[in-house]
Amino acid sequence: MGQFYKRLEALPTLGMGISTEYGAFQAEGSLDLERLKKTLPQCAEVLELGIEVIKGLDTDALNWIKDKQPTTYHFLDINLDDPNDFDDEWLAQVRALIELAQPAWLCGDAGLWHHGPRSEGHMLLLPPILTKDSAYALADGIIKLREETGLEVLPENPPGHIYVGPLHILDFFAIVLERADTGMLLDLAHLSIYQNAMGFSLETGIDGFPIDKVIEVHMAGGSHKVHQGLAYIADDHSPVILPETWSLFNMIADQLTELRAVIFECERNSFESCQAPLLELRQHLDMHLPSHSAWRSK
Repeated sequence: MGQFYKRLEALPTLGMGISTEYGAFQAEGSLDLERLKKTLPQCAEVLELGIEVIKGLDTDALNWIKDKQPTTYHFLDINLDDPNDFDDEWLAQVRALIELAQPAWLCGDAGLWHHGPRSEGHMLLLPPILTKDSAYALADGIIKLREETGLEVLPENPPGHIYVGPLHILDFFAIVLERADTGMLLDLAHLSIYQNAMGFSLETGIDGFPIDKVIEVHMAGGSHKVHQGLAYIADDHSPVILPETWSLFNMIADQLTELRAVIFECERNSFESCQAPLLELRQHLDMHLPSHSAWRSK
């Protein structure tokens, strides 16, 4: 029997927030973080920091940290299934950033962030191979990073349109969570993309998946597109959340008993375009989650 649920007692409830990456809020037409905090503070309770250690933290992130506001650390540069990625230099930089940002936990897409040596601006992200051996390797990496940092490490189901391996992605991550004795960051926009790409119904794989191990949820907009006759959903983080993503949230909301954070990925859009979706998401959370003791503790 693992110790995850015992460790879970120490994790804070962070509430609803948004994500960022280095320089995201400085791009033309992007979200004004200060305006968001002043106008919709109930939608900006936590900031998820997307981090490549070679870039570090930008001014917006540092100002947020200076005000001692809640953060999570979303890694953008580690292939968790590769033992060679845990080099001493990278780990030292991660520990220094943790000391600075004081995140509640680490999280990130559990896929292939780079091919070959880690390098600035690489930003390759491919899904994992959906096999049991791959799940075991990923779980071992999660355990190592947890031991090296002293923080919980929540894997996220990554986006993609082509997946290799016999397992459903939820079955794959169920194996990962069991072996690594950990919780998960469930990205519902990514899950809707996966179900669509594989020709599955939205509810496929949900039965039997340990939703009580979902500690964080990502919501994000997407777009239906067609290219040379191929219909697909683009993970473009546009402001409008697709009906498929809402449907997934409504399917599992009653089972999100240990949820600690919900992140809306929208930082590269204007405040005006994000205001209504942010309020809609907040309304959904207030409607569906107050009965859960973890969320109610916020």
